[in-house]
Amino acid sequence: MSTPVALVAGLHCSARTAVVDRLLAQHPEAVAIHHDLRAVADGRVERVIRDRSGVLERSQVHLAHGCVTCTVREDLLPGLVRLAGTASLLVADLWDSVEPRSVAEAIDCDEARGTLRLTAVLTALDAGRLPDDLTRGERLAEVGKPAAAGDQRYLAEVLARQIEYPTGLVLHGGDEQDAELSRDVLTHLAPFTPVHRITGLPGVLGAAVCTAELAERVDPATAQLPCDARTGEITTLVWRRRRPLHPARLFDAVDELVTESVRSRGRFWLATRHEHLLAWDAVAGIVSVEDAGPWLAALPEAAWEMVSPARRMAATLDWEAEVGDRVQHLVFTGPDLDGERITALLDSCLLTREEQQAGPGAWAGYDDPFGPILTLQEIA
Repeated sequence: MSTPVALVAGLHCSARTAVVDRLLAQHPEAVAIHHDLRAVADGRVERVIRDRSGVLERSQVHLAHGCVTCTVREDLLPGLVRLAGTASLLVADLWDSVEPRSVAEAIDCDEARGTLRLTAVLTALDAGRLPDDLTRGERLAEVGKPAAAGDQRYLAEVLARQIEYPTGLVLHGGDEQDAELSRDVLTHLAPFTPVHRITGLPGVLGAAVCTAELAERVDPATAQLPCDARTGEITTLVWRRRRPLHPARLFDAVDELVTESVRSRGRFWLATRHEHLLAWDAVAGIVSVEDAGPWLAALPEAAWEMVSPARRMAATLDWEAEVGDRVQHLVFTGPDLDGERITALLDSCLLTREEQQAGPGAWAGYDDPFGPILTLQEIA
């Protein structure tokens, strides 16, 4: 019978450790494995295995290439398999800046499926630090939390992904006011994910988690995006339209859009890339724009069978006769958000009726400041 595995992620080390300690205390014969990546840039990782009585094993792991992927492939996964026969529950205590998705998908593999059963993906959060950390623009290297040599990710960027992917969120630390504010924030950023206090952790011994479904919740084409909402000072605004965006006008508006909100994401339709679904991802003033593949309307109908049912369902829900599944669907969240200002700014970036009537052939000739960014990503 397969051994259940719970992943516990989180930039907030004290909160994450408290959750791991709680799981070990609640489940006799549970074992936790943690990889300390502070020296990963030098190809060295410290592995610590412990149970509720204390440390069972501490050793240095030397990797050919210092990165999270190597650590998971070369040591975490084999380590979990080795421990599976001796533990009632395995807890993967992830390093601060590790995003849980890559680890979850590595564990949910054919080679380990008969031995390991991924049952929970939790992110532990310090209620006293969460709201402020989502607004911080420092890179991980600047705060001593890189997960690899040359790690250029931002602290707020990683924190947002740790919040939006897992099966459950756990708040620890801070006072009641901090907890209330953090719950409000999480209600906006991850409205479909249950939030727990450490005294009420979810069950972790049940059925296997489907990592494909978790991925669909956050992938641009199928993401379960928040709805319009207002909780106290926090507002979430949904902007949906059916006309393409003018690339130059949108590019000029980017700085204002990302500074007006703390978090924004979604999918959008750029006139110069009529066939391509583009992904928008911004947090703490840092924005990323990526090509997420073709709109289904750009594919021959026979190719629809090659995409996932969730992708087909999302496209069907967005479908309109003239444009197919092409849509502007962006979501902005922040304190005291000026929704009218953001809406007016985005609407001003849409093609005018006259520009729209000119058609894709004319749009292709527009100046496109996003072109070099997206072309560079394609080359990389």
